[in-house]
Amino acid sequence: GHPANLTQLIPVERLQHLVESTWASIPVEHTPKANNLKSKKASSFHEFARSTNDAWDIDDEEDEDFLAPIHPSSLPPTLPSTHQVRLQHEEANGRVVVKSSSEAQLNTNTVRSTLQKQQSLPVRPIIPLVARISDQNSSGAPIMTVRDKSRLDKFKYLLSCPNTDLEELRKHSWSGIPREVRPITWRLLSGYLPVNMERRDLVLKRKRDEYFGFIEQYYHSRTDETYKDTYRQIHIDIPRTNPLIPLFQQPAVQEVFERILFIWAIRHPASGYVQGINDLVTPFFVVFLSEFVEEDVENFDVASLPLDTQRNIEADSFWCMTKLLDGIQDNYTFAQPGIQNKVKALEELVSRIDEDIHNYFKRYEVEYLQFAFRWMNNLLMRELPLRCTIRLWDTYQAEQEGFSHFHLYVCAAFLIEWRKEILSMVDFQGLLMLLQNLPTIHWGNEEVGLLLAEAYRLKYMFADAPNHYKR
Repeated sequence: GHPANLTQLIPVERLQHLVESTWASIPVEHTPKANNLKSKKASSFHEFARSTNDAWDIDDEEDEDFLAPIHPSSLPPTLPSTHQVRLQHEEANGRVVVKSSSEAQLNTNTVRSTLQKQQSLPVRPIIPLVARISDQNSSGAPIMTVRDKSRLDKFKYLLSCPNTDLEELRKHSWSGIPREVRPITWRLLSGYLPVNMERRDLVLKRKRDEYFGFIEQYYHSRTDETYKDTYRQIHIDIPRTNPLIPLFQQPAVQEVFERILFIWAIRHPASGYVQGINDLVTPFFVVFLSEFVEEDVENFDVASLPLDTQRNIEADSFWCMTKLLDGIQDNYTFAQPGIQNKVKALEELVSRIDEDIHNYFKRYEVEYLQFAFRWMNNLLMRELPLRCTIRLWDTYQAEQEGFSHFHLYVCAAFLIEWRKEILSMVDFQGLLMLLQNLPTIHWGNEEVGLLLAEAYRLKYMFADAPNHYKR
C-alpha cells in the first residue's frame, strides 16, 4: 500500500525549495565547497528524506560547547551554488538575531555562535547526562520523597503479583517509572515479557536464544553483495549516535548496535535499515544496562560486565526495539509514507491550535517538513537530552499508541512550547536555525512532565474530534 505517485503529495519544485532552504540553514563548516557539487533536483520524497536526514545532525543536545561534525557521505547532493549565506549573530535582548545575505562572505564563527542562545539563558545547574539523572528534575535534586517511595512500592507490588495487571501498570507508568523498576516495566509494557510471572524466565531464555540464533544464521552475510550496502550505512551511522556520550563510543557497544540493526534490517526487508532507526536502540540499551550499573552509566565500561549479561542486554534491546518499530514501520518503508502523513497531520493540528505560529511559518515560507521530518523520523531524540527521551518513553509505552499516535500531540505541544521564541524571529534563516537547534540542554523530568500534560490536553481536545483539525 505505498502511494502510487508521491509527487502528488510534495511537488518536485517544492522539494527543491525545501532542500535549498535547509542547506541555507546549515553552518558553512558542515557543508562541502559549492564548486565541487552540481545542482541536482530532488526527484522524490524518498530522495529528499535521504538527502536531508543527517544534514541536520548538528548535535548540541548534550554539551553547549560542542558540535558534532557531519560525515561527508551524509551530505545532500544539492547545494545552492549562487546563494551563499552569511549569518551574523548578535545578542539582542538575550536572544540571537540571525541575518542572511546573498553571495556574502561566510562567517567562520557561525558554529560556535549558534549556541549563544543557550548560553544566554538564565544560569541553571548543569545536570549530568543520561540514566543516573533520568529521574531528576531540572534542579538536579535526587532526594527520594515520601511520594516517590509510595509510587515505587506500588510498582513493586504490581510487578510481584502472579499476573501483573497491565492496565494498572500503564496507569502508574504514564507519569514516569522509577529508575529501579524501569527495566522490567519496559519489558512488560512493550509486550516482550508475559504478564504471568512464572513464565517470564522461560520466555526470556527462549527469546534471547532466538536472537543469538539470528546472529549465527545471518550476521556473517553482512559482507555479501546483497547486504554490504546496508551494513556499510549502519557502520557509518553508529559513531554518530549520541557522539557526546562516551558509552556509545566504546567498540563493544558499537558492535552491539551493529548486530542489532543489521539483524533487524534483514528480517524486515519491506523497510530495511533507514537512518534514524539507529537512535531508537539507545534508550532501551541504556535502561537495560542501568540494571547492572549504580552510577555514571555514560562512562561505564560495558566490556567489564560478564559476557552473559552483555548478551542479555543486547537481546532485550533488540526485541524491545523490534516491538516499537512494529507499530511505526510505515515511517521507514519506501518513501516513508508514515512520516509524510504525520508531518501533514502536525501542520493541520497546529493550524487549528495556534494560528499565529502557522501563519508565521507561511509568511516566512517555512515548511513543516524542514523541522518536523526529524521530529517524526527520530521521535524527538535529536531535540532532547537522552534523559528526557527515557522519561518520554515511559509515557509512550504506557499509552496504547504512544509512538504512533500520541507522539503527534507531543510534537504539537513541543512546537507551541517555543511560541515566544518563534514569533520573535524576523526571517526564514532565524526561524530554521531556532527550530533545528532548540535549547533543551537543561531539560529534565519537570519540563517533560509539562510537555506531556499539554500533549494530553491537545489529544483530549482533538483526537476524538478529528474535524477540529482536518480541513
